Amino acid sequence: MSEFTKTNEKRLAKLKEVSKLILETGNAHSFVIANKDFIPSVIPADFIALFDILVKDGNTVEDLKKLASKVLNIFHIPIETYPRIEPPADSFLAVLEQNNREMVRVLDEIRPVFKAFVKDPANNVLQTNLLNKFRQLEVFVKHYTIKENVLFPAIEKAWPDYLCLQIMWSIHDDIRANIKFVISQLENDSIEIKPFNRCVGDIFFNMMAIKFREEHILFPVILSTINKEELEAMNRLGLEIGYPYIQPRSIIQEEQESNSDGFINLGTGILNAEQIKLIFNHLPVDITYVDEHNKVQYFSTPPKRIFPRTVAIIGREVKNCHPPESVHVVEKIVESFKSGEKDQASFWIKMKGEIILIQYFAVRDQSGNYKGVIEVSQEISEIKALEGEKRLLDW
Repeated sequence: MSEFTKTNEKRLAKLKEVSKLILETGNAHSFVIANKDFIPSVIPADFIALFDILVKDGNTVEDLKKLASKVLNIFHIPIETYPRIEPPADSFLAVLEQNNREMVRVLDEIRPVFKAFVKDPANNVLQTNLLNKFRQLEVFVKHYTIKENVLFPAIEKAWPDYLCLQIMWSIHDDIRANIKFVISQLENDSIEIKPFNRCVGDIFFNMMAIKFREEHILFPVILSTINKEELEAMNRLGLEIGYPYIQPRSIIQEEQESNSDGFINLGTGILNAEQIKLIFNHLPVDITYVDEHNKVQYFSTPPKRIFPRTVAIIGREVKNCHPPESVHVVEKIVESFKSGEKDQASFWIKMKGEIILIQYFAVRDQSGNYKGVIEVSQEISEIKALEGEKRLLDW
């Protein structure tokens, strides 16, 4: 393991001390005064270990998000100046960093337009310009989706202390929600100035904070702990979701088709693997199967998938596939299925102008033994709007 990832108990003890002080009092002035010699001694990997411990200690994600900003502000200089491991050109992490730079460029373009709009909120030209800029910024959330579905599963397999990812994922969701709110306000021409301005400020702060944490803590530690071959494979997975602005210059996309031409007796018919795959992928629903050990084992790939998935999630703990704010709901559903208390759970949400029905079904064998969960998601706007009958073919 490289020097980049070597942490020690003495530094962790000091970091836990300042964290406790901030959680209890809200500031760390006394610690900073008393530990001027200690502050420059930390290394980036210390903070991965620190926040893993703080999550395990039962601190809430909301408290830890606030704490992270204050702690990393104290240690900003030693983290920023620590010798950084650079990702190879056009590699997965390099492409993510290139997209980060494009994100900063979009923020820089938003800043003067936003300042002008705050002074003249009745100016329709400024409002339209600002709306277009935020729509361009919204594209960047694909970067977070790639991290959650490609990078995080690999980290969970490679690191013993990966719970810090819960905090980062929650900040991703804050950014998504705030960008959506700002766009909604600008589209509907009903701007609530104070929350609008606060949201814009939060977007700038959080996006730049995540960029710093990625490039000075997360990515260099990844380069020290995850092998080159696995990182190279991530480029293709990222491309499946779609990078926001910058794409890999050269990437080999191979269709991983099954070579088996054997047939499977399904009881009500005999199909080969290719036919089964085609059937699942032509259903107008997203299907994800989680086995009895809470591991993701399969997902379908219909032409329009509602929630992004990549093969990186195969074998992943289902609790790690959901934002920390909603994971407790998933865990409750799974436990109720395992105990036999429930067999089905349904939710429906509005997303990007569509109505999404999300259903969970317990999977049991002929003896009633629990064998996992199927998640089925479907866009139901047209179904919900159906009235009367349609008995004739009318194309």
